[in-house]
Amino acid sequence: MTTDQSAPGGRRPTSRGGRATDESALADTAPERRGDAADEVRSNASDKADPGVATTNGPADTVRPTEKSTGTDNAPGKPAGTATDTAAATTAARKDENGRTTAGSEAAGRTVAGRDEAAGGAVADKTAAGKDTAAGRAADSSEADDPTKAHHEGKLDDKVADKTKDAGGEKDEPAGEHSPSGQAGGDSPGEDGSGKPDSAGQVEDGSKPDRWSAFGPAPEPVPSWYGRLGRWFGRLLIHEWTLAAVGSLALAVLMTWPTLRYPAHTLPQDYWDPSLQAWQMAWSGHILLTEPAQLWHANAFFPERWSFAFSDTLLGYAPAGMIGSGPEAALVRYNIMFVLAHALATFGAYVLARQLGASRIGSAVAGVTYTYAPWLLAQAGHLHVVSNGGIPLALAMLARGHGWSLRHGYRPERRHEGWVYAGWLVAAWQLSLGFGIGLPFAYVLAGIVLVAAVIWYAKRIFWRVKRPFGQRLFVADLIGGLIFAGVGALMAIPYFTVAQLHPNAERTIDDIAVFSPPASGFVTAPAESRLWGGLHEGARSLLPWHPEMTLLPGFVLYALALGGLFFSVWKVRQRLLLFAGVLVAMALSMGTELFGGRFTYVPLFDHLPGWSGIRTPGRLMLWATLLLGLLAAGAVSAYAERVREISAERIPSWPSPWLRLATLVPLLLVIAEGTNTTPHPVVPTQPAAMRSIDGPLLVLPSGQNHDQPVMLWSTTRFQDIVNGGSGFTPRQLNDVRRVAMTFPDQTSVDYLRTLGVHKVLVLRKKIAGTPWEVSVDAPVDGLGITREEIDDVVVFRL
Repeated sequence: MTTDQSAPGGRRPTSRGGRATDESALADTAPERRGDAADEVRSNASDKADPGVATTNGPADTVRPTEKSTGTDNAPGKPAGTATDTAAATTAARKDENGRTTAGSEAAGRTVAGRDEAAGGAVADKTAAGKDTAAGRAADSSEADDPTKAHHEGKLDDKVADKTKDAGGEKDEPAGEHSPSGQAGGDSPGEDGSGKPDSAGQVEDGSKPDRWSAFGPAPEPVPSWYGRLGRWFGRLLIHEWTLAAVGSLALAVLMTWPTLRYPAHTLPQDYWDPSLQAWQMAWSGHILLTEPAQLWHANAFFPERWSFAFSDTLLGYAPAGMIGSGPEAALVRYNIMFVLAHALATFGAYVLARQLGASRIGSAVAGVTYTYAPWLLAQAGHLHVVSNGGIPLALAMLARGHGWSLRHGYRPERRHEGWVYAGWLVAAWQLSLGFGIGLPFAYVLAGIVLVAAVIWYAKRIFWRVKRPFGQRLFVADLIGGLIFAGVGALMAIPYFTVAQLHPNAERTIDDIAVFSPPASGFVTAPAESRLWGGLHEGARSLLPWHPEMTLLPGFVLYALALGGLFFSVWKVRQRLLLFAGVLVAMALSMGTELFGGRFTYVPLFDHLPGWSGIRTPGRLMLWATLLLGLLAAGAVSAYAERVREISAERIPSWPSPWLRLATLVPLLLVIAEGTNTTPHPVVPTQPAAMRSIDGPLLVLPSGQNHDQPVMLWSTTRFQDIVNGGSGFTPRQLNDVRRVAMTFPDQTSVDYLRTLGVHKVLVLRKKIAGTPWEVSVDAPVDGLGITREEIDDVVVFRL
């Protein structure tokens, strides 16, 4: 029995041992011997891998015993059959101790005989049988359950074939094609021609797979393109930034309600400045589609030039102005952008706080306080002030692109020049909305770049700290900075031109003093605050111009920021820097009220280009609010982390509902303090004459508040109108209003004809108590003009 099992594993003939290379001669010498050798190979494999023994890993495990016993045969560089020779010799030596030396010698003799006699056929049959058996096992079990193992077995078979080729100088043919016995290979992998299950547990006809194969791992399905798209879209929907954006938008709709209730008929706060800004968006969209070269020469303030630069332009909203036409479309557009501006401000501050290292709940507090601080409720009628979300968003993108955060410092591996480009573009867009908010942002951004560059090179030169920056990042900053500066320069040229043509447009330090708030303004809320408006009515009455002097950012925000000085995720040095920034911003917000502004506002007013155009210093409170929000975010983040630690100590480690609600208390408090009672008046309806009368024309009565709705009415035809309202009034318009007080008379008619005015519209509903209440029906004989009535409008044609 020992001899029979050892025979197939004997040393294979090689060229060194004088192996015969004529395979046909060997086949003719002992065909029956070759068949016996093949049978012995199969029986040996069956004995070593009993298919009846169940394993936990299924049919693939039945391959392992056979591979283990013959594994060294496949070792690179070792002659085939070495392991079998060694096993045969060891078995013979052990049996020799019991007096069976003859059997061992006989086994060795049989091995030599098998090596000499069956050099061609036995090797071919054995190789073919091994390849068939391995192929059957790989196909039936390994390829379905373990592709790596099937690949490995295929490699082993290839190695055996290569060694056989190297040893005999002949290429092995596929098993079953040249085997004399015809039993070395079956019709399909795993069959040995005996009708019995092979070592992989498969039956001959393949009708019933091994029952243990059901426990193997199922093949991973390959998703289709629409499946991958669906998964990507699902991940996008639950991403933090998506949830933050949707939450910011939903909160904006709620906190600004009823802005979107009647968007085609009402405006928030009042219908004066909002009408002007609705006209600005409509004009920029209209003229960029028709005559872009005439952008700065608007249809209002006729015959003035550069009239679009008489106030902040909201030019960044021009794409929205390209949609729709007429006053109703302008109102809908304004109200939508008003809500979106609040949403962007919340989202931008949230993203900035997250980038700097705050938690989600802390960042939400920073976003809400930045957008819905009580002092900002008084600015609801100034869309260019409310549209400040690009400031924190650009700072967040730039910080992300440079791999920097307040909590973790500089991390070079997180650099990405794409975010740098995006940050500079957003900053340029924010600047295009207006210099009232954009100019201080430009100076803050320039200061940040300067300080960062100085610190960077100081560390490299004096502290020998070398940190990677990268050429691509430098190029991104260079190109982005040039784009930002280019937009600022192109926007500044019209304003400098206006300042030269209209010297009265430039502010003086006395004008700044009129709008400079006292220190009491930091604890006084505007009338639009639902929570504090009524309580602070007495304090507001002491302020000379309370719409621009009620600068309360929120008592809850004050408390959270104060707590952030002592308990925060920020380092002590960082807290002190944030607090110092708050004090500086508050000092600048006071204008000339703090020591006459000699050490704070006046130096900036005298030396920084464009700073003299800022009329209301109180709007610099925006920066103090942002920094207070970051201090508060640090405190709330530390509080949330402590709650998580307490929850982790519980058994089981799951926070109770009370702990979950506790983390939301700061957010709910700042939301409650930001609620408002902002009025939404109905905008005067456009007269029918404005839809049919061409310009140039003058609408009476004329004044700052009267002319802004007239500008809105002109968005149907954009005819030239003398009327206009802005941050300042040109002297010529003052002259027109003074002379037209006696219209219609010869002097006023001649003056208007000199300006090129062809028509004058008098609104009967607006002239009660004015000189036109009587003169509108006076005779016009001898003046060379005609009069007609269109609804409630009297039209004079000059």
